[in-house]
Amino acid sequence: MKTKALILAAGQGTRMKSEQSKVLHKVFDKALVEYPILAAKHVGVQEICMIIGHKAEEVQKALGNTVSYVLQKEQLGTGHAVMQAIDFIDEDGEVLILYGDTPLITGETLEKMINFHRTNKNGATVLSAVVDDPSGYGRIVRDKAHKFTKIVEQKDATDTEKQIPEINGGMYVFEAALLKYALSQLTNNNVQKEYYLTDTLEILLAKGHKVDAVPSESVEDILGVNSREQLAEVTDIMKQRINSKHMVQGVTLVDPQNTYIGSSVVIGRDTVIEPGCILEGNTQIGEACRIGYHSKIKNTTIGNHVDIEISVITDSFIDEGTHVGPFAYLRPHSHIGKNIKIGDFVEIKNATIGDGTKVSHLTYIGDADVGKGVNFGCGTVVVNYDGEKKHRTTVKDNAFIGCNTNLVAPVIVEEGAYTAAGSTITRTVPKDSLAIARAKQENKEEWVTKKRKK
Repeated sequence: MKTKALILAAGQGTRMKSEQSKVLHKVFDKALVEYPILAAKHVGVQEICMIIGHKAEEVQKALGNTVSYVLQKEQLGTGHAVMQAIDFIDEDGEVLILYGDTPLITGETLEKMINFHRTNKNGATVLSAVVDDPSGYGRIVRDKAHKFTKIVEQKDATDTEKQIPEINGGMYVFEAALLKYALSQLTNNNVQKEYYLTDTLEILLAKGHKVDAVPSESVEDILGVNSREQLAEVTDIMKQRINSKHMVQGVTLVDPQNTYIGSSVVIGRDTVIEPGCILEGNTQIGEACRIGYHSKIKNTTIGNHVDIEISVITDSFIDEGTHVGPFAYLRPHSHIGKNIKIGDFVEIKNATIGDGTKVSHLTYIGDADVGKGVNFGCGTVVVNYDGEKKHRTTVKDNAFIGCNTNLVAPVIVEEGAYTAAGSTITRTVPKDSLAIARAKQENKEEWVTKKRKK
């Protein structure tokens, strides 16, 4: 059965007090709205329509063509929002309705709701939650036989209904044809003059269709974000969920409260993550690694037995047995081989470093192809930019680059060649040669004495 998804993301989010769209505020490295998108895809949804309004262009720019869009020019209620997408809704199949500000919803919870919906042959199914304090939420009202009868808002609830602990989670799955029918019958005959999606349930019940609510196993799943405080709250919950998952799978987090791991990160067992680390994006870390204090790693693949110490690494690859840091900076498109030492205050960008090479400290390598077993002395700089264009440098296997060497690209250091300390290399250094490119030392005796007398 084909299931489509509608995600409501048109609200202004005034309590965020932000110039940015509420649904684009981030939990770790993803926008709020990306999480319900991922949850919908988890249950096999391939077509997702985003209902946008406030900061619509900003939302479209952020999400691109990953979803389709409809515009809700005026925010006249949740029912009105869904009505804007009437052409997206088919005559058959199912429609999943989610919210762009609920990042904690999981694919597993949606799967449970959809399975419940299908097993019971419902026309519509509501995701609910049972809470200790239901104040402020709409209540799920059931009859004596425990059958769903309606959703009543807090302001309209009787004293008895206010005691009901089961609340409306605001997410639904509808039979598509029945949703289209119910939307056609919606009115705004209420104090707020708005069209409420919850009214569609009573419309379907009145026509004899089955409607029910299924409680989520965790009330956290339905938490929405309407303020900075709530953003911090769901971020903390997300952190606990993600960190617990990794620890269950055999990863050591020395201080889980101070470790920040994005939802897409993969970590091998027996790896140790020390406090203050931030791991983001499509990062994959192998087994038995150590990611040292306060390292930040994004969109990077790391092999087994890699040791990283207080470093920043982005969009790169590090092979097994390599040591990085402390205070190294690996910028995008750095490809670091096996058993390499990248030491303190080393910066690498758009470069390939061969197995067994040592770049111990205070060195910049940009736009370069470095072979195996190369040694870079302290203070080496690959001079890759002429003011207009970037040029590449090639350093072949087993070369030795002396301290404070400048390699002015484009230039080649052939296999086994040496450069003398303090040299500025502008021409090819032949195989097994020593290149000396510095002024001859001249000592002016008594020069200081004469200067002082003046």
